[in-house]
Amino acid sequence: MINLTPAASRAINRFIKATETPVAGLRIFVSGGGCAGLQYGLRLEQDKSEDDLEFDVGTGAKLLVDPMSSSMLEGLTVDFVDSLTQTGFKFNNPNVSGACSCGQSFKA
Repeated sequence: MINLTPAASRAINRFIKATETPVAGLRIFVSGGGCAGLQYGLRLEQDKSEDDLEFDVGTGAKLLVDPMSSSMLEGLTVDFVDSLTQTGFKFNNPNVSGACSCGQSFKA
């Protein structure tokens, strides 16, 4: 299960409303990269893949997760921070065994 804070839900809805094309959902995924080896990715998807896991988290849109990423995202909480020093999504993942000092990548 993936959880969204109210701030993350509002941000996602704002991004979906701002797009001109229909949106099937917000994809959350894990890919290789960053100094710790893995990083999170987010993108609005126009189409859902057949093997996607789909989560309804009450945002008006679905969260889409590919099977490879799903085990690393189990229990993930997504927040959205908007401050003078930082704006963007923050991830609190219980599966992380280490992270880089900048907080943008992790290892599981």
